[in-house]
Amino acid sequence: MDLIYKHEKPLFKIMVILSGIFWLLLIGGTIGIGLFYILFFYVFFLFAHSAFISYLKGNGVQITAEQYPDLHKRIVDCCDKVDLKEIPEAYLLRTDFFNALATRFLGRHFIVLFTDVLDALDDQPGAINFYIGHEVGHIHRDHLFWSPVLFPAGMLPILGAAYRRSEEYTCDRYGAACCENDDDVKAAIAAIAAGDTRWKTINVDAYLKQIETTSGFWMSFNEILSDYPWLTKRMATAIAFRNGEEITHPSRHKFAWFLSIFLPRLGVGGGGGGLVSLMIVVAIIGILAAVAIPAYQDYIIRAQTTTTYAAAVGVRNKVTEYVVETNNWPTSMTDLGYATEALTDTNGNYSIGIYENGVIGVDVGTDTEGATKYIVLEPIVENEEITWDCYGDNLDDKYLPSACK
Repeated sequence: MDLIYKHEKPLFKIMVILSGIFWLLLIGGTIGIGLFYILFFYVFFLFAHSAFISYLKGNGVQITAEQYPDLHKRIVDCCDKVDLKEIPEAYLLRTDFFNALATRFLGRHFIVLFTDVLDALDDQPGAINFYIGHEVGHIHRDHLFWSPVLFPAGMLPILGAAYRRSEEYTCDRYGAACCENDDDVKAAIAAIAAGDTRWKTINVDAYLKQIETTSGFWMSFNEILSDYPWLTKRMATAIAFRNGEEITHPSRHKFAWFLSIFLPRLGVGGGGGGLVSLMIVVAIIGILAAVAIPAYQDYIIRAQTTTTYAAAVGVRNKVTEYVVETNNWPTSMTDLGYATEALTDTNGNYSIGIYENGVIGVDVGTDTEGATKYIVLEPIVENEEITWDCYGDNLDDKYLPSACK
């Protein structure tokens, strides 16, 4: 019995190759410094994860041969069935989550069963095997070990979420293999879908018919971005696996595939994954725009003032020549040989005029309050030599050319 879902292995190979390239580039590109940051994040994760493990051991009830022997036997039997040599530590925990989980800490594996699940399935305890088998699948397939290694490729659009869904399908097969009959599989998944009491009256055939609605754009889009397949598909796939049947689900919408290319995986399960991904991407675009647009506007203004200053330097040189020749300050641009009283750019970016005592004023527009902004070149005479001071009037210094600061 092949417990591995058909897409997991090929997707895993692609993930390993892409992640390997990333890690090599990171380490090589940073001359090994990247290893320090990897170690730093690992230590940070270790301390953070230790909090959960400590909470689990301090508050949960460890499932052993003496404590809940029925549950312990189910775990041992399931591990034997899938040939998992090391029996993971198992705990019973009271939470608001209706599921189970597997985790790994310092090489040791743990399974956590939530009391809500056990209470809900009290009338059909065999269904608990599905949850146990599912988490054993994660351990047996080393999903927990590979998760941080494959993290870079896991963030890629489509690929990361597709691999996570294939892991879930694989683990559902493990869960189904640990169950005694189809009804246990149906009950386990129905309990997640319909709740701790309503699952008992669920019409499974009608529920599975809902798969037909998953081919539309919105259903396809959100599933492609999600870490988990729709529960309707999971139930149908697990039942088909138990009966040795192949199952084909409705194809997903083509435009949903196309749009998903532009949205990275964010590790969000359930139906909200697509919406959350889209909202975060929009937020990122908004943040980048908030930074990029003002920066671009500043760049345009600086480019204009640089061009304007170059024209003003030409006027400045003429003023210096005029004073040397006439020993007087020019009173207008026509004194310098220009045809008009002001030298105006054909695009309207600036207007250069001569003011009292040879001061050159370059009009570069108005500020938000309507005041005229100037680049000012003011002559200073010392020991019969002319030097020039440059500054802005109603113009922020950051927009001035470097030669004018």
